[in-house]
Amino acid sequence: MTSESVPAASISTHSTLSSDEVSEVRTLTKLVTEADGLSPLSEHVLLHLRHGGDVRAWHLLARDGEGQLVGYLHLDQTDEVAGPAIEVSVIPAERGHGIGSALVRNALTQVGPSGVRLWAHGQQAGAHKLAQSLGFLQVRELWQMRRSLFAPLPKAQEVAGIVIRAFEPGVDDLAWVKLNSEIFANHPEQGGWTQRDLHIRMSEPWFDPNGFFVAVNEDNQMVGFAWTKIHGSSNHGDHEHSSIGELYVVGVATDFRGRGISTAISIKALEFLRGHGLPAVMLYVDADNTLAIDVYKSLGFTHWDTDVMFRKPSA
Repeated sequence: MTSESVPAASISTHSTLSSDEVSEVRTLTKLVTEADGLSPLSEHVLLHLRHGGDVRAWHLLARDGEGQLVGYLHLDQTDEVAGPAIEVSVIPAERGHGIGSALVRNALTQVGPSGVRLWAHGQQAGAHKLAQSLGFLQVRELWQMRRSLFAPLPKAQEVAGIVIRAFEPGVDDLAWVKLNSEIFANHPEQGGWTQRDLHIRMSEPWFDPNGFFVAVNEDNQMVGFAWTKIHGSSNHGDHEHSSIGELYVVGVATDFRGRGISTAISIKALEFLRGHGLPAVMLYVDADNTLAIDVYKSLGFTHWDTDVMFRKPSA
């Protein structure tokens, strides 16, 4: 453990967190989410806070003079190719006091600045100003798109030779992980998912196999999928806001693209979410993935918000 004194807080660095410290971080995350309208931490971080297993992560805690947690930084070092990734959160009442900058500077001192990535979730001016003031450059945009579920949905067209059914836990696990790895081989986060990553998500309260659709061909080979999630319900503890559906993951095998499978299975997923009485649905997609964006626009989605990744230039 190391510590550094800064004007508004003392910062400590931990390779693991106690259960009490995890509870403090989750409480801080809830406060920030309620204030900003979106979570300051990605699903990846929230899952590892809850389930552990993030063996190469460091946690930086900023406390005020009374020992209260006022800031948190998650430093992920698992991707040796892309480089370390930082996500940082400071409670609203303590912003503007240099706590966020101190957390990031502390992390950079420990891992070296070159190639470090910093996520800013949503168009929060403070997060962008922080990144730019520390010399980070914008390198990636992740769009959030939304559509109303009160508006009419497109009519799904059947795809010859393709059956869409619900995912079967314990039966489809290995086939899904294999297909996901093939589809997202070049994706910076999702391409490396293992069965353990799948099972962690299946153990989450929000998981519902009836909202996890797979497309299989005449040989019973899985060739596509659309996975849904419901945020803000009693089954989703980390996002305390009005209920909203999500097209969580959508993918189609390369050899089966262009046949309408993505559209058909996405409409099936949207129908499922509307059946739960949800007012709207969201999804995330890289801003440069124009093919996927065109599909989502055809389904009635429009751009809502943008997460931005910044990177510290290499020396």
